[in-house]
Amino acid sequence: MPVEVRLPSMLRIHVQGQSSLEVKGETVGEVLENLAKENPGMTGQIVDGEGVLRKFVNVYVNDDDIRYLNQLDTKLSSGDVITILPAVAGGGW
Repeated sequence: MPVEVRLPSMLRIHVQGQSSLEVKGETVGEVLENLAKENPGMTGQIVDGEGVLRKFVNVYVNDDDIRYLNQLDTKLSSGDVITILPAVAGGGW
């Protein structure tokens, strides 16, 4: 089942500038794996070589952070949207 994957500007270089695309998969992990297979430049950008979500990448299914769900094993349903965002840190008081 394909779901929409929304990408931040820094990753669009690997998908010919597209801001979102349809990718098949039953879980978040399958979708990200298929995204990398279809777009080799994405390999290692979101998930490391050990299959672990990179520390400074946030992945949401609809509005829910997958770290608080089943992480890469989070099941997907028709109409779900995966949003990939870089983590933001820094600033001062």
